[in-house]
Amino acid sequence: MNQVPMTNQSRKASPFDLSQRTLEFGKRIIKLAKSLPNDSVNRNLVSQIVRSGTSVGANYCEADESDTKKDFKYRIMICRKEAKETNYWLNLIIEANPGLNNRIQSLLNESRELVKIFASISRK
Repeated sequence: MNQVPMTNQSRKASPFDLSQRTLEFGKRIIKLAKSLPNDSVNRNLVSQIVRSGTSVGANYCEADESDTKKDFKYRIMICRKEAKETNYWLNLIIEANPGLNNRIQSLLNESRELVKIFASISRK
């Protein structure tokens, strides 16, 4: 199975360390984007997925540094939204590049897990 690999650092990070986990997710999105064939469809998809996939971690950093509970919850909701959007773009990348389905599954799974984690955090 040819999946976007996890780095040594991501294997060592606790699954509960969301700062590291979202950073590694963004790095894996970038690696995927760099590996896609350079055609008119993929150029548009890459642009979108890099924005949403890296935004998850950036917004989590903002949430982690927020001063109020209201701001924290708002930022977490943005993290959830960006993770859902990333899932959408990953599905379109698979549609445009069917041979990459197996390779992208781990990123799809991670984006779904992040959506669930951020949904759970925002409910509390």
